[in-house]
Amino acid sequence: MSKDKRCLITNDVETTSILNHKLRDKTGEYVLKQGMPRLIDLYDKYEVKATFFFTGHIARLYPNVVRMAYEHGHEVGSHGLTHEVSKAFDVLSPEEQLSHLRQSKQILEDIIGEEVVSFRAPAARVDKGFPKILAEAGFKIDSSVSSQRLDMMFSFGALKKLNWLTAPRKAYFTQSDNIFRKGDSMVLEAPISAMGFPYIGTFMRIAPALNRCTRQMLYWETLCNGRQFVFLTHPNEFIDEERETTEIERRASNYISYLLGDVLRHKLKVKNLGEKALPIYERELAFFQRRGFDFVTCKELYNLKIK
Repeated sequence: MSKDKRCLITNDVETTSILNHKLRDKTGEYVLKQGMPRLIDLYDKYEVKATFFFTGHIARLYPNVVRMAYEHGHEVGSHGLTHEVSKAFDVLSPEEQLSHLRQSKQILEDIIGEEVVSFRAPAARVDKGFPKILAEAGFKIDSSVSSQRLDMMFSFGALKKLNWLTAPRKAYFTQSDNIFRKGDSMVLEAPISAMGFPYIGTFMRIAPALNRCTRQMLYWETLCNGRQFVFLTHPNEFIDEERETTEIERRASNYISYLLGDVLRHKLKVKNLGEKALPIYERELAFFQRRGFDFVTCKELYNLKIK
């Protein structure tokens, strides 16, 4: 049995309004005043050092949302320049990908005065050749792959996410031309935990009991092989905002994607939002604390791997 028990708590910070199913700048204010403070307080209680991935857009609008995480000792990472579906990394050209990476990195580094080396793509959408571009932009760690996760048909970029099915489960250095394969590049992939079902905040809120079963199975795997936990959540899951409209914005071009990625996904994702999500999440953090896990950031995991 392995004695390595590490948990990476990761947070994607953006202006997505889950309740209103769209990007809106006002949601960023709720993230600043409600979502981030609620998470920071919870992490302080359980002595968690987390990684926060910020879009360049929310960082420009509300730089204090970045400073809040940094000043509490958490790692600041990049979540790209924008969370717009039309500008996902798996549809941008290599030149556009590099530009977005460099811009987002610079925005964050100007705010905290420290190098930013960790990245997660919006909606976890990347293509095979992404490690080369990450390295060129100065990133060392990615956390956009979710090995053996099976719900990709409910999200955008589903065809490329099929590569998750055969990706390694433990953190691995990627091939320079294939982010889904182990290789000899200097880009470390820290896969988002999944066991068929994803181990993420959304699933935690939608089906708490089933999420606990998923977590238990992942825990047994960790005891056997030392695979690290990588939990993903969002500060906007812990805000209480107003509903603007009952209409569901259509972001997908074809009707099937609209039904699965927009309509059905939205109806599921609004369950247990805001303060109601906090006690559910606290039970997850308490689980890791009771079992003696080390809470580490993406950057700390990278440093452990290169020793």
